[in-house]
Amino acid sequence: MAQDSGTRTLISQAQLDRGRGRIIYWTLLAVVVVGFTLVFIGPIYWMVTGALKSGQEIAQTPPSLFPRDPQPQNYVDAWTNLDLAKLLFNTFYYATGAVLFQLVLDTAAAYSLSKLRPIFGNAILGLMLATLMIPAMVLIVPQYVTVIDLPILHINLLDSPFAIWLPLVANAFNIFLLKRFFDSIPEDLMAAAFVDGATPLRTLWSIILPMSRPILGVVSIFAVTAVWKDFLWPKLVMPSPETRTVSVGIYAFSGGTPMNVVIAASVIAAIPTVVIFLIFQRNIMSGLTTGSLKG
Repeated sequence: MAQDSGTRTLISQAQLDRGRGRIIYWTLLAVVVVGFTLVFIGPIYWMVTGALKSGQEIAQTPPSLFPRDPQPQNYVDAWTNLDLAKLLFNTFYYATGAVLFQLVLDTAAAYSLSKLRPIFGNAILGLMLATLMIPAMVLIVPQYVTVIDLPILHINLLDSPFAIWLPLVANAFNIFLLKRFFDSIPEDLMAAAFVDGATPLRTLWSIILPMSRPILGVVSIFAVTAVWKDFLWPKLVMPSPETRTVSVGIYAFSGGTPMNVVIAASVIAAIPTVVIFLIFQRNIMSGLTTGSLKG
């Protein structure tokens, strides 16, 4: 490690000033940046350009880099033939419910573990975090059995939005993120609120939540993307064509639909999540990197 003008770096400024050292450094940096850019942007580029190709061109080997005869009509066909408006509305509805349930219940759980400190709170948190080690596929069967015959109430939740909402409520990762953020809020604020006669619920509403907007935004975005990208679980619990999500709906129509139209539908389905990320990317970074608050 070397120190220059108060900044610690892996390579000293003296090494960078040497002719060969500077060339090697910038060459490696350029290779890494370009490589990762191609890995992440390449599939998106193929998807967007593939949606503009004809059926013959998209099936040819090797694939063409640019559409020879762009066909924007593919997007119109995808919107009308696959009824994307209905599929997007269903997915947005499920995502909104997932956000509301997680914000209410996960926030309450994290607040209890962080500030109210119940008996065996650390043990409960440890057990919740241990569930992150369980593969998601292992939980499919018990969750499905629970959905088709809800214990005690004996209700079948197939084709009900609660079949998607309830499994997402107890999210151990989001609870851990919220608890970590709540832990960084000074205890002096809590003590002052209690002295003024505020109840724990009033303290949560008036003090904790206004200071936690960045992390609440992160949890909301995680909930939206979890619903938007999920395929297997909605396919199992939403068998009716009227209740399908966008990913399941595109898959259902892919059998008798030209591939270029299916790809165009995939592009349309991906646009909302990309727009959400571009709008709230600052909130994502601030929420994930905030580790302490200044009083």
